[in-house]
Amino acid sequence: MIEKAVLIMALLRLLSGSIEVFAGFLMLRMNDIEKALIINSSLALVGPIILITTTTVGLFGVSEKLSFFKIACIFSGVALILIGIKSK
Repeated sequence: MIEKAVLIMALLRLLSGSIEVFAGFLMLRMNDIEKALIINSSLALVGPIILITTTTVGLFGVSEKLSFFKIACIFSGVALILIGIKSK
């Protein structure tokens, strides 16, 4: 039996990957650099949203096993990753 949290996390990652592949095909179909940049910029929103959502689902799944401090450390790590990405 697959755990519900694991199933949701896997489905979110599959959705994210499908969006990425679709965007790649869309860029090829449009064959225009400006439109490809717009599509690529749109993907910059999808990645962090999926990351945060997947991490949240996973944390809820293990919240009984983790202390509040460890959960706070994980969320802080995710926040630092997002800050690091935005700092470019």
